[in-house]
Amino acid sequence: MKLQPDDALQENIRRTASAHALRQIHAIVEEERKTEERVGRVLHAFLLYGWVVLLLLGGIVAHFMGVI
Repeated sequence: MKLQPDDALQENIRRTASAHALRQIHAIVEEERKTEERVGRVLHAFLLYGWVVLLLLGGIVAHFMGVI
């Protein structure tokens, strides 16, 4: 089946619109992935260094309470 010129034009328009929509979706997904990655790094840092901060705070509180 041979496409008429108008049919070919409509097909090109649909293909272009689809490609544009896919690029927009890709950009949104990539932004969300980067945001989740940043949150993961922050949580990892809290888990990695949080216990040190709590230990220091406990030592300071104990010092002011006269335990140490």
